[in-house]
Amino acid sequence: MKETFNLALIYGSAREDRFCDTVADWAIKILKTDPDLSVDIIDPAKLDLPSRHVGNAHPGVAELQSVLAEADAFLVVTPEYNHSFTGELKLLIDAAKPEWRRKPLAFVSYGGMSGGLRAVEQLRLVFAELHVVTMRDVVSFANVWDQFDPNGYPIDKAGSEAALKHMVNDLKWWARTLREGRYPQVRAEMPEVTIS
Repeated sequence: MKETFNLALIYGSAREDRFCDTVADWAIKILKTDPDLSVDIIDPAKLDLPSRHVGNAHPGVAELQSVLAEADAFLVVTPEYNHSFTGELKLLIDAAKPEWRRKPLAFVSYGGMSGGLRAVEQLRLVFAELHVVTMRDVVSFANVWDQFDPNGYPIDKAGSEAALKHMVNDLKWWARTLREGRYPQVRAEMPEVTIS
């Protein structure tokens, strides 16, 4: 049986008229062509998370925690606002804890001159505290408004797609490795191979 991974793609913005939809929609189209992946979407605009900690009594928090728990890996599509990431994304991250633990995460970032990389660097610190392994490589779109055509595809379609696929290949390696680490009993039940 072929191994597959549950990938949760997380929107990093909940603003009206956000460019996140364009970037995320492009990434989702590419990810859904990968037979190794099952893609779930987490959108803070649809979850309507509370601004204070209420636990999983809130339906949006309960839904979020359920999807995060089932995920083998995460991909965050994040803008950069004021040299950082969004408040909505921080609310989403803080609404769960054990569901993040010992899983890999990749970034697609976008913004002005920095392409969202300052948001990514700060998010790495947050996710390290949650025992999340972040991928070194990032797919980043600087001056993003000039980087996509009217149909929602990057101007450098081939290069952007290649960069995303390369990063996702690393993400799948980490997803497999960390899943085996989280569930060692699966390996223990496998018959040992002896070489004589």
